[in-house]
Amino acid sequence: MIKLFNSTDTLFSSNGDKIIIPTKAKVHKEDNGNYYLDLETNLDYINDIAQGNIVVANTPQGDQAFRISNVTSTRKKITAKCYHVFYDSKNYLIQDSYVVDKDCNDALDYLNSFTDTTSPFTTISDITSINSFRCVRKSLYEAIQTIIDRWGGHLVRDNWTIKIMSSIGKDNGVTIRYGKNLKSITCEANWDNVVTKLMPVGKDGILLNALDNTQDVYVYSGVSYDIPFTKTVSFNQSINSEDYETEAEYQQALVDDLRIQAEDYVNINCYPKLNYTIKANVEKITDIGDVIEVDDERLGVTLLTNVISYDYDCILEKYTELEFGNFTQKLSNLMSSISTSTQNAITEANQDIQITLSSELQEAQDKIWNALSSSYVIYEGDKILIVDTLPKEDATNVIMINNGGIGFSQTGINGNFQSAWTIDNVLNMEQINVINLTANLIKGGTLKLGSNLNQNGNIEVYDVANNLIAELNNNGLKMYGADGSYVLMNNTVGFAGYDRLGNQIYWVNGDEFHQKKSVIEEEITLCNKVRFIPITLYDSNNNITNDGIGLVNVGGND
Repeated sequence: MIKLFNSTDTLFSSNGDKIIIPTKAKVHKEDNGNYYLDLETNLDYINDIAQGNIVVANTPQGDQAFRISNVTSTRKKITAKCYHVFYDSKNYLIQDSYVVDKDCNDALDYLNSFTDTTSPFTTISDITSINSFRCVRKSLYEAIQTIIDRWGGHLVRDNWTIKIMSSIGKDNGVTIRYGKNLKSITCEANWDNVVTKLMPVGKDGILLNALDNTQDVYVYSGVSYDIPFTKTVSFNQSINSEDYETEAEYQQALVDDLRIQAEDYVNINCYPKLNYTIKANVEKITDIGDVIEVDDERLGVTLLTNVISYDYDCILEKYTELEFGNFTQKLSNLMSSISTSTQNAITEANQDIQITLSSELQEAQDKIWNALSSSYVIYEGDKILIVDTLPKEDATNVIMINNGGIGFSQTGINGNFQSAWTIDNVLNMEQINVINLTANLIKGGTLKLGSNLNQNGNIEVYDVANNLIAELNNNGLKMYGADGSYVLMNNTVGFAGYDRLGNQIYWVNGDEFHQKKSVIEEEITLCNKVRFIPITLYDSNNNITNDGIGLVNVGGND
């Protein structure tokens, strides 16, 4: 069912202005890419399928709104390309806004609040990495693309809600097999980033042989091909010399960190990236990012992969085409897949290493399943205990529920319950991570921001027109004037004022106050001894004969 709404409507819970019976309605959706509806109807709706109107279609993610565009009419039918209302973000301009040291959630909220007209979107993210972005004369749509590039993540579009999430999709145990529900499969291999021999470069150009020139400057993968794949890559290193007592310890830390990053990079990029386009009848797919196991004996393909795009028929309510990519080998089959793909290139020594790897993978798999099943519920009359092992006296992780609330302990049933949600509406958490918090009033004792434990803290204050008027962060306290001037207080400049061009106009230096210009309306007193005051003299006809400044003794009669 397709529902038609006016171009200015923002709520889609009703049946809209009209119900459309389409002859074709197919949704195409890509991970961080296109999202649109191909719509086709008969001529009965020629006055309804108009540029800018909104149609709401049933999708696997529920009803979603699409704005009608590119309408074409013939003697028999009307066709239109309808883009998800997310693309309305192209119409909201950000003139100049600077995101400094923010996580992804704050960056989205900040830019969404600085559009030329009030944005209809709500934004949210669970990505906690810190980054910066200067956005000058870009649309909100362009700003979001840049945020994805810098912070990473997957774009989730749900009507007027825009999310950038670290991971998406579900694993519903779906398997596609040739001869059962697999109609066709096309595989595309990308070798652009493949590397089997890597020269890593670290901070200040450091190499792996920085402390010992007999060491190899390369890191090698366990996979080889007929031709070499040798590259050099520079890695960021957030290691500070202040954390080490000697220069030698600091240099060793840099080399160790560089080797770890290089080995991780080679392990990920020693294989080509593969994308699969599959036509199949698949159930239990919920959205982009869902995990699918693909088994095609003809190609020797058994893998876990993620949905990166789909085509969905809104009339038949089923997927017509799925595309998978960025696969990872299934844990239980990882060893056999590596052996098959490299058996012609490996040596007997490498085979011994792979056997060891296989046993370690099996051990890891056993630990995973054991952890998933280790949960026990105990009813004791006045309370319920959920523990990670039996008997309960040996448990480490414990959840206790009684008429006082819910408590959480990592030190056993008689340990310290550091987190609790009590029946009197008190949420007691020693450590809590909130993605997005909206509140009218927050009361508390100490609000701790910044430090090496929780990165860069930030407080921002806005006026009723959504203009930033003050902020408190790792650069100190900064208060803005309406003309772009500002006052800054921190442990570097002390207290200082700046004009709109960033020029310092007054400041404190030790016990001295300096300023470039000063206007005194009434009087000046120096050292409590001399006072400058305005003096005006008149003649007998009350005409001003002298108008200027006079000096008087503060403590005397002169």
